[in-house]
Amino acid sequence: MSATPPGRGHKRANGEREAEILDVLLRADTALTPGEVAERLGGEPAYSTVVTILTRLYAKQLLVRHQRGRAYAYAPVTDEDGFAARRMRSVLEERPDRQAVLTRFADGLSPSDADLLRRLLGPDQHR
Repeated sequence: MSATPPGRGHKRANGEREAEILDVLLRADTALTPGEVAERLGGEPAYSTVVTILTRLYAKQLLVRHQRGRAYAYAPVTDEDGFAARRMRSVLEERPDRQAVLTRFADGLSPSDADLLRRLLGPDQHR
């Protein structure tokens, strides 16, 4: 049985922490400094961890930042739907046979989603 050190919660994976911080930023109505993010997370994880994760998300081009006083304030580059679309594109770009991936994706769509996709890709759209 492993004991958790006093005052410390369950150790989370980096991806889980990134998602948690990104969620805080998505819910904010303005860009937040690392201190403001840490405060909204209830002080867990530590401030230095928040800074590290924000810097990592910025390097991944998921956040923009601007100087506010002595700190940077961070904001998401898009909304939740935009991030979902980015993940879908990323998965597609990782595979060598795009046609196979898109075919399997389309085959798995519900009839209503397939109709929606047809409308979005119809001849009236100039993308």
